[in-house]
Amino acid sequence: MGLRSLPVGVTVASMTVKLIYRGRPISDDDVALIRKLIAEDTKASRRAISHKLCRAWNWVQPNGVLRDMVCRGLLLQLHRAGHIELPPPRYCRSKPFGPRQPDRIEVDRTPLCASLCQLQPLLFRQVRRTDQEALFNSLIHQHHYLGYTQPVGEHLKYLVYARSRPVAALAFCSAPCGLTCRDRFIGWSAQARQKNLHFVAYNSRYLILPWVRVEHLASHVLGRMARLLPRDWQDLYGHSLYFLQTFVDPTRYRGTCYRAANWQVLGMTTGRGHRCPTHEPNRPIKQMLGYPLTKHFRRLLCDAGA
Repeated sequence: MGLRSLPVGVTVASMTVKLIYRGRPISDDDVALIRKLIAEDTKASRRAISHKLCRAWNWVQPNGVLRDMVCRGLLLQLHRAGHIELPPPRYCRSKPFGPRQPDRIEVDRTPLCASLCQLQPLLFRQVRRTDQEALFNSLIHQHHYLGYTQPVGEHLKYLVYARSRPVAALAFCSAPCGLTCRDRFIGWSAQARQKNLHFVAYNSRYLILPWVRVEHLASHVLGRMARLLPRDWQDLYGHSLYFLQTFVDPTRYRGTCYRAANWQVLGMTTGRGHRCPTHEPNRPIKQMLGYPLTKHFRRLLCDAGA
């Protein structure tokens, strides 16, 4: 039985499950440990308690960084359910967070018309947490039809330069959990998906700047990214990638560049989104495409071992 299917309050192997958070069953013993950590230092902040719990559980990301924000979410859920009593938050915003609007950064918009050969060499820069990240955010916000939203979880951002001018921008982030057409194509079980989803990345944004007219540029960039991305992901997050996915709005695009770069059509989304409360579509139906990064992707992703 999968962890997520366990009902709250059942007893499994002498362990009473209070709740299940992101696949982890939280037992009476876990709650007792958290209460003990809180009692050890009554002046500790919620962040400090989260750090202590992460270390006690060895709850870390593959790159060794504490899963602080995930742990804080768990603590808050236990607090709201009455299982623990957290100290008051140290800081409360007087106003809620508003949508992040990147600053507008202007670049050279002179039409760039050339062959791909003439445009070489292309320079690929991973710009997350660099001084060029603001330029990436600005270009996506101004010129991508979906605009800019701040990614959460694991993610990388890239700018592609030619002749010192940006010509393309791409973002990759953690993959959504349940997608029927992708899951059917991979063939993994729910348990294997829960264990291995972090080996899949989602191409959430792809932009060729509108004044750039270079035949085959879009598919060429995708091909280069398939070789570059796994190495960068490994360097930052401590694990590689085995599969890429993306969505294409068929009312706007045909996904030609992805197909030319050997991405495969996996099917269509249902349009119901994540955890939709009804069975009625509530968002545009999109075409889904995928790209295996290794010929052994199914064996690696379908491994549900401990």
